[in-house]
Amino acid sequence: MLRRKPDFENVRRALRGEEPSRPTLFELFMNWPLYERVNGETLKPRNRVEEAAFTARAYAKLGYDYVTVHATDLVFPTGHKEQLESISLNEGDVIHSWEEFESYPWPDPRGDDYSLLEDIVPHLPEGMKLMVMGPCGVLENLIALMGYDNLCYALYEEPELVQAVADAIGSRLLDYYTLTLEHDSVGLICANDDWGFKTQTFLTPAQMRKYIFPWHRRIVEAAHAAGRPVMLHSCGNMRDVMEDIVDMGFDGKHSFEDAIQPVEEAYEAWHGRIAIMGGIDVDFLCQRSAEEIAARTRAMLERTRGRGGYLVGTGNSVPAYLPAEKYLAMVREAIGYDPLG
Repeated sequence: MLRRKPDFENVRRALRGEEPSRPTLFELFMNWPLYERVNGETLKPRNRVEEAAFTARAYAKLGYDYVTVHATDLVFPTGHKEQLESISLNEGDVIHSWEEFESYPWPDPRGDDYSLLEDIVPHLPEGMKLMVMGPCGVLENLIALMGYDNLCYALYEEPELVQAVADAIGSRLLDYYTLTLEHDSVGLICANDDWGFKTQTFLTPAQMRKYIFPWHRRIVEAAHAAGRPVMLHSCGNMRDVMEDIVDMGFDGKHSFEDAIQPVEEAYEAWHGRIAIMGGIDVDFLCQRSAEEIAARTRAMLERTRGRGGYLVGTGNSVPAYLPAEKYLAMVREAIGYDPLG
């Protein structure tokens, strides 16, 4: 028996800029050890449905109204990358010429298997919906395929090639989301595409508007045509493109860092124009006490009470290195009880 029953309508209300009926949680994703702890068992899933069902059970027990999934195994293949403490933006690049563009094995989302979006339905608690993420976004895949340094050169030396690669990625992502939106189990889609770092975007705002934003605008239009909200997850400093994000029609913006702009400031700057999602900084959660975390969460809920357009959560995600008790201090303050108690 769930102490707090999922009600996806609360997510919809927050993304419309309204106040949910109760504080509403949001995370992009968490981590498997946490799911196992919450569910009280270890599991090596045999298939994608079993994995998603286990994750949904943990989300529901923690007080969420949705669960994050990838609709298919769609990827844009790259070369080998060393994945240690960080990942290079210049390793694994595979497209440097028109010949390599033409020979690249472009995936076809129209031939993918979307059955997870139906097969998971019997395993979802009543009132819960799916949030579907993509296989990263237009810019992240553009950087992965061309390499960041090479991309910067190509923007001036071969802009037509950059446009062709961006369009090949964007058109496939649009197909992926459009096919996803045909399923009633999907309540929300997430356009996940990291656009910048601490001080600015990876490309100039003008370049973002030329190569990246047109495809995101079409993804937003597809979601709204299907009657679904769509949120943007993007790390980095969005100062110079935040007006573009609002103008594209995104219902919510996620990923905030105190070193760039604390969520409290972001809420005051953009409340009423776009929903603010999460924002309790991950470094803050790692470094501060449970009491300090609870106090900041409580203050954020007080700030947004009666104003709406806010969902409670971390600034990015819940990595395995974040002590579970720190994360749970935030959750307990939001939902009013210990989900593991």
